[in-house]
Amino acid sequence: MRPIRIERVDVAAYRIPTEAPESDGTLRWDATTLVVVEVEAGGERGLGWTYADAAAAGVVRRLLADVVRGRDLSAIGAAWSAMRDAVRNVGREGVASMAISAVDAALWDCKARLFGVPLAALLGPVRSEVPVYGSGGFTSYSTGRLMQQLAGWVEAGIPRVKMKVGRTPSRDRARVTLARRAIGDASELFVDANGAYDRKQALHFAEVFAALGVTWFEEPVSSDDVAGLRLVRDRAPGGLEISAGEYAWDGHGFRRLLEGGCVDVLQADATRCGGPSGFLVAAALCDAYGLPLSSHCAPTLHAPLGCAAVRLRHLEWFHDHVRIEGLLFDGAPQPRSGRLEPDPTRPGFGVELKRKDAERWAL
Repeated sequence: MRPIRIERVDVAAYRIPTEAPESDGTLRWDATTLVVVEVEAGGERGLGWTYADAAAAGVVRRLLADVVRGRDLSAIGAAWSAMRDAVRNVGREGVASMAISAVDAALWDCKARLFGVPLAALLGPVRSEVPVYGSGGFTSYSTGRLMQQLAGWVEAGIPRVKMKVGRTPSRDRARVTLARRAIGDASELFVDANGAYDRKQALHFAEVFAALGVTWFEEPVSSDDVAGLRLVRDRAPGGLEISAGEYAWDGHGFRRLLEGGCVDVLQADATRCGGPSGFLVAAALCDAYGLPLSSHCAPTLHAPLGCAAVRLRHLEWFHDHVRIEGLLFDGAPQPRSGRLEPDPTRPGFGVELKRKDAERWAL
């Protein structure tokens, strides 16, 4: 088979304001930056993206584009390894890993387009659609807005929803109580502390949340505190699953959480952990350890990956990214009856960048 050379690598960044200021347990923001990478090979153009600082675009432009250009598109693994080597001296974690993620996603999209198949078909699907959970419930929301958003997802057929906690711990019991009232007893309720609690607080709130019917407690303490995560997981009430992994940048980070017995469900984010190639590493580790996997944010990107991950539990239908992908990507899928199905008639990720719509937010 003749090599299909990667001829071009382009990158752009867009900063999209949120509808209103948002916050979680440890961070506040009023905009989200989308870094988009496009590659050309064999007459096709592949699209990849990450949610990162605009600095990631600089990493693509200065450190990764020349590494990838001229390589054979059929050997994505070789390109992925070469990109990881190229960022050694600037640090592989963080911005550099997110830059690699966007390029890797564009390469996979381009390869699927060359074959004329959806990415899930190229990877080898184990399912045609993935369950989703509604995610938002920011700590900056009024109680009315919180209840409206969560109830809206349930009314739309999504039977599980997630809210943020930890910004003001003294208010968390009341906020979660109102959330439960809004969605009723039949829907699952998740909470995400984004590492805001210390160990004693996390143990206390594990009991509080479990009594309110919460079944998922995400990052109760910082993911850097492996011993703390293990402590909370071991002592949490039955039925309350502990999850983390969104800040794991590679297979070593995922293995650290799995070997440490830190999680009941591992999270992985393909916009951070090295793109589809890195996400598949996380999926393989979950299979090896016999634990479920959940994808973090970027639902349009994760939908086909989730279809190919054997132990995938569900996908995060994250409010900010749902809004951005709907605004800027033609073909972004919408869930039906709480499940998201990539379009089987469109190749690759199944989306196209709305260039004219994106221009107003270009950096």
